[in-house]
Amino acid sequence: MMQDLSRYSVFLVGLDLGKAQDPTAVAVVEYRVEGDDKPTFYHVRHLEQLPLGTTYPDIGRRVRGLMGRPPLKDNAYLVADATGVGAPVIDLLYECDLYPIPVTITGGDEESSDKGHHRVPKRDLVSAVQVLLQTRRLKVADALPEGRTLEKELHTFELKVTATAHDTYNARVGAHDDLVLAVALACWYGERHVYRFHGPPVLDLPQTEMGALIDAMNRDIMPRG
Repeated sequence: MMQDLSRYSVFLVGLDLGKAQDPTAVAVVEYRVEGDDKPTFYHVRHLEQLPLGTTYPDIGRRVRGLMGRPPLKDNAYLVADATGVGAPVIDLLYECDLYPIPVTITGGDEESSDKGHHRVPKRDLVSAVQVLLQTRRLKVADALPEGRTLEKELHTFELKVTATAHDTYNARVGAHDDLVLAVALACWYGERHVYRFHGPPVLDLPQTEMGALIDAMNRDIMPRG
């Protein structure tokens, strides 16, 4: 039976690297095309917040474990927040045999890229998620354990306009935005830089089976705090 090459999926792994007061967040988003004349859909398959204080080497090992097994193996992009952490942490991810696409989040108006490093206004990242939600192209399964946390983070985001007329998006005081940013990094990259092509076939896995795959990936990769 001939394979339908117009249906395929790739995975986008958004990595929001935590700072002193914010946990690191990982989002696995499936970029899914059902046919040449169909829109692209984004399915959030896995959300995770690593414990505060998790070292960058441990984060690298954790992400490598996720991306080193099917269905992500050789079929995923890692989009990593490089804001504030600088080149050494991105280099550390390379040392873990990962090939991150670094993104520095800015408060400006325009996107720019230089030698594979992207500078992206936070507004553009959040807008990518908002547009996908409004067009019903972003799907988050009810059964996903961190799905409710993501929903809360989306609701606590607020728009502020600075004195220089720049609009900024931030979580309200006391709230976190790490899961939102992890998902936003993945979705932004999918919308801007992943081009539709005839690629790997779509994996017709229900959320429960995808969850079982993720659980299998989790075993013996990194101790939980």
